Amino acid sequence: APMASVETAAEHERILREIESTDTNCIGPTLRSVYDGQEHGLFMEKLDVRIRNHDREIEKMCNHHFQGFVDSITELLKVRGEAQKLKSQVTETNRHLQDDGKELMGSMEELQKCRVQQRNMASTIDKLSHCLPVLEMYSRLQEQMRAKRYYPALRTLEQLEHTCLPRAGQYRFCSIMAENSPKLRTQIRDTAMTQLRDFLESIRKHSDKIGETAIRQVRGHGFMSDLLTPPPKKKLQPQDLVDFSPVYCCLHIYTVLGLRDVFENYYRKQRRKQARLVLQPHSNMHETLEGYRRYFNQIAGFFVVEDHVLHTTQGLVNRAYVEELWELALSKLIAALRTHSSYCDNPDLVLDLKNLIVLFADTLQGFGFPVSQLFDMLLEMREQYGEILLKRWNVTFRYRTGDNFSPIPVSTEEEYKHYTSQFPVQDPELDKLPFPKKLPFSQFVPKVYSQLKEFIYACLKYSEDLHLSSTEVDDMIRKSTNLLLTRTLSHCLQYAIKKKNVGLAELVQVIINTTHLEQSCHFLEEFISNITNVPPDSANATKLYGTSTFKDARHAAEAEIYTNLNAKIDQFLQLADYDWMAPVPGGGSLEASDYLMDLIAFLNSTFSVFTNLPGKVAQTACMSACKHISTSLTQLLLDPEVRQISLGALHQLNADVKECEGFARAGPVAGFQGDTLLLAFSDLRQLLELFTLWDWSTYLADYGKATCKYLRVNPHTALALLEKMKETSRKNNVFAQFRKTDRDRQKLIDAIIKQLRNLIAQHHT
Repeated sequence: APMASVETAAEHERILREIESTDTNCIGPTLRSVYDGQEHGLFMEKLDVRIRNHDREIEKMCNHHFQGFVDSITELLKVRGEAQKLKSQVTETNRHLQDDGKELMGSMEELQKCRVQQRNMASTIDKLSHCLPVLEMYSRLQEQMRAKRYYPALRTLEQLEHTCLPRAGQYRFCSIMAENSPKLRTQIRDTAMTQLRDFLESIRKHSDKIGETAIRQVRGHGFMSDLLTPPPKKKLQPQDLVDFSPVYCCLHIYTVLGLRDVFENYYRKQRRKQARLVLQPHSNMHETLEGYRRYFNQIAGFFVVEDHVLHTTQGLVNRAYVEELWELALSKLIAALRTHSSYCDNPDLVLDLKNLIVLFADTLQGFGFPVSQLFDMLLEMREQYGEILLKRWNVTFRYRTGDNFSPIPVSTEEEYKHYTSQFPVQDPELDKLPFPKKLPFSQFVPKVYSQLKEFIYACLKYSEDLHLSSTEVDDMIRKSTNLLLTRTLSHCLQYAIKKKNVGLAELVQVIINTTHLEQSCHFLEEFISNITNVPPDSANATKLYGTSTFKDARHAAEAEIYTNLNAKIDQFLQLADYDWMAPVPGGGSLEASDYLMDLIAFLNSTFSVFTNLPGKVAQTACMSACKHISTSLTQLLLDPEVRQISLGALHQLNADVKECEGFARAGPVAGFQGDTLLLAFSDLRQLLELFTLWDWSTYLADYGKATCKYLRVNPHTALALLEKMKETSRKNNVFAQFRKTDRDRQKLIDAIIKQLRNLIAQHHT
């Protein structure tokens, strides 16, 4: 217990020290520790004791300093009196100061007001110096907009926005201007685009005129003689015909607006659309040259404009874009020309079209566009042109070279020179003959020769200005001429030969004509060489096939003569009216049949016309006629419908054959050696002699030998004829079966028939 009280007393002492030394704000925890213990009553007692001790000390302190405090109070009272005096003096001084400073204060206020005004004026001047340029520039902008000077307006607007308005400050009019700027930009952009659309519409309308002007300049310069000739200088200035400023203006505006790509894409897209429209030909373009001319003018104008834009806009269009458009144009153009030119059947129009294409190609080449495809297509068209020429000349040869199939009579030197100038006659003997005289050929020959030269000129016209070498032109002309000769003229000659109303005299004239035309072919070769400057004997020169054409026509005419002559002979033979049962004549010689006499007269008349025929034609015709007569008479004997033939009928036929042999001996056509023509009747002659002379023993004994008298008699033919005579004997035997001579003859015929059959069996099995 005493120990506990000591600790409590020590704790209480500590707490009291803390209370004395601790800030009152932090005394809470100290006091809590008092109440945490159980001796707070004791603590309170100690606290009261401590308070009393302090009070005693304070009282001692006050007693010690009391006199000094009284002295201080006394001093303070003195100071208060002095302070009252000082206050009165200060108040009076202040009043005097206020009275004296009223005028100065007035001046100071006025000075202050002046300074404020001066500052305001300086500020106003400064603001105006920034605002006036804005207003001036905006006024200039409005003026430029009214004058439709949109590119300068856009530049002004850009300067206004980026320079003037930021300097001017925040004013309402500046805000209004700033708000209007996008609207003005949109207005400028839309207006510029409207002007561009107007330009595009204008350029579409003027393409025709621009192209026409460009092509006219090339025509005025003249065609380029060959590929080494430089193209004509470009005199055409498209801006002379069309105002290009909308393009430049719009390009600048869109560039400033940062929309250059948009503008370029729009321009190119619109021009591509226009290109497709320009390249679409009218459906009836092929009907007139003017339709083609307008088409070419529009295309040329389009690309002249694009070339101008390419060289004046620095990138609005580039070379790749223009070349792409040109490739498109070439493909469309060539396809259109192939289609439309195929409808054309007029060579003059094709020739004019070719000249137009050459002009067009030369024009575009002058502006740097490749045109080799156009010249390739012109070579394709040349084939078509050649076909059209062939059709026209086909009509010419058939209907415009009509002929009277008579040699041309000439009575004066002038007439003679007229015809020899049209056709090269190389006949010194004819030159020596006196007037009047006849040219050997008919009107057909100079007409055809003139038309051949006209055709060559027509081919040459197309070959001009295609940048071809002389050799190429020569080759093209020769190939076309060959087609004319071997196809067109050949068909026309065949047609003329095969016509129903062409007689022997006409065929003779055809042969004479074709012979002279054949001889003239080398003159045609020289004619072509003279106009192409390529010798005909050059290694690469195409040869003319005219010689074979005229030779073939002549052969066809010759064959037709033989056919026609045989047909005439057949007409006479149809009149033959033999009495196949005629008795053997008594005495005297038989007269030839009337029909055969007429036939011989016809042949003599015909072959008198054949004297002008060249070569072996007349001889061949005569030999052919004689063989045909011989063959036809033999066929009459062997005709199955003629079942019975008497010896008297054979004697009549023998008389007719003798007449034919007399005709052959008389030499109706010159040139036969000896009795060559008689050989045509040798088969029939031997057959008739065998029967009329009844020389069977000789025939049967010598058959098969080279020296046999009846070498040309075929045993089959002899047997067939004997069978018909046997039938005659048998028929006669019905009425005269008791006549010994007839019975003997019948036995003889049967014996000969048997021998003939044995002979045939021996030699022909």
